[in-house]
Amino acid sequence: MKVLVINSGSSSLKYQLFNMETEGMQAKGLIQRIRINDSFLEYENSSGEEIVIEKDIPTHKFGIELLLETLLSEDHGVLESIDEVEAVGYRIVHGGEGFAHSTIIDKQAIKKLEEVADLEPLHTPPNIMGIKVCQELMPDKPQVGVFDTAFHHSMFESIYLCPAI
Repeated sequence: MKVLVINSGSSSLKYQLFNMETEGMQAKGLIQRIRINDSFLEYENSSGEEIVIEKDIPTHKFGIELLLETLLSEDHGVLESIDEVEAVGYRIVHGGEGFAHSTIIDKQAIKKLEEVADLEPLHTPPNIMGIKVCQELMPDKPQVGVFDTAFHHSMFESIYLCPAI
């Protein structure tokens, strides 16, 4: 099973492709300066080969499309077909009170994320955009959100109410 993990920010996107059978990383990298001059994609595959693609990246959608093209590239790609990716995971900073656990991202989850987007305005809108793009490009793949705030749901009240000494 191969899982693509994406962490979208306001002008960047970090990614890793994992092979869950071997528990190894197949590719990783960063897309920088989305919507800004001098954009680029950094890419490293499991063989240690590193490349940088300098290209205008006007939107997160364009960046994700470029990432998928790179993963499928004959020269340095690690996938023969996008069908090898069985799921897409997202690091989402703030899920509000509605997300206490990792969650399958469907239309209802996107609606809830849009309702709390103002809690983390630099990350949540790009995350939602990335999710929608991946749903469009890989419609049959499960999309899963993992929330930083889910960690805080499991803290004891005495810990989050009392200051550290």
